[in-house]
Amino acid sequence: MRALYKSAAGPGLTLTERPEPTPGPSDVKIRVERTGICGTDLHIDSWDSWAAGAINAPLIPGHEFSGHVVEVGSGVHTVAVGDMVSAEGHVVCGHCRNCRAGRRHLCIRISSLGVNRDGAFADYVVLPESNVWHHSDGIDPDLAAIFDPLGNAVHTALSFPLVGEDVLITGAGPIGLMAAAVARHVGARFVVVTDVNEARLELARSMGVDLAINVAQDRIASAQARLGMQEGFDIGLEMSGHEAALPEMLDNLTHGARVALLGLPSRPIAIDWAKVVSHMITIKGIYGREMFETWYTMTALVSTGLDVSRVITDRFPASRWQDAFAAARSGDRGKVIIDWDED
Repeated sequence: MRALYKSAAGPGLTLTERPEPTPGPSDVKIRVERTGICGTDLHIDSWDSWAAGAINAPLIPGHEFSGHVVEVGSGVHTVAVGDMVSAEGHVVCGHCRNCRAGRRHLCIRISSLGVNRDGAFADYVVLPESNVWHHSDGIDPDLAAIFDPLGNAVHTALSFPLVGEDVLITGAGPIGLMAAAVARHVGARFVVVTDVNEARLELARSMGVDLAINVAQDRIASAQARLGMQEGFDIGLEMSGHEAALPEMLDNLTHGARVALLGLPSRPIAIDWAKVVSHMITIKGIYGREMFETWYTMTALVSTGLDVSRVITDRFPASRWQDAFAAARSGDRGKVIIDWDED
């Protein structure tokens, strides 16, 4: 089969032939149709300090995907050949305290698809039956392929009630944009997005946010004035990881506000903890998706009209994977998809 392969530690990937994976008794083999490119994949390709410390090559990366089931193990009962699926990429141990308590997303021994085990930048991928997610007939395979990052957006955005609230989202990358769509869909009053990239801010505007602020030129406080807000934002969703984003967010929150953090900073961030305490601000870290409550939630949101299609800005055939990675790395695109069916 074709696969994007990292044969050894160091920069670069190669599109090459690899043996097809064989499913075990409890596994499902999936013919991959689409894959999304994630920041994690860019780190693995460039082999930065994070990748050097986290990845054991050889490896096939990739964890955002959709496809059809082509083979199931002898012990598989809930998945059938022909099913349209994607999957939760966190394969859990099933035995730690969190797993046993039903908090599988907090497993202390997670094995991540495309990071700790061969992933979905290939014609075929194998996963345990328990990780597979069925999609409804007729779903766009591009949309199905981004359920993983959509789940991050849904998990972050719905960490706190949003109906009637004023929501500030720092970072207009694909997940921040999807979080904005979720906030609007479930009934937030004002949705404001910040970034420094005008292309992404324009994309945010096209998705119906109330304001998209370029913080290289303007301040968040001006958004409050323009919208006639009197007390600051109720909900903050920090998606950028930029060292300046959280401190400025905190300066623009109302008393009792709640903040969900998804963006990973590259260095420690100094914030005014006295303000966090005196204003009784709740801060919650987010990683991945709740297994599998988030998957049920996002399926329901999509079925009731949540539209994140504008987030997908580019699709490339697998043969042009280098162009796809370059587009994703440029910083001015939305979600970039690789089509494994297209020559």
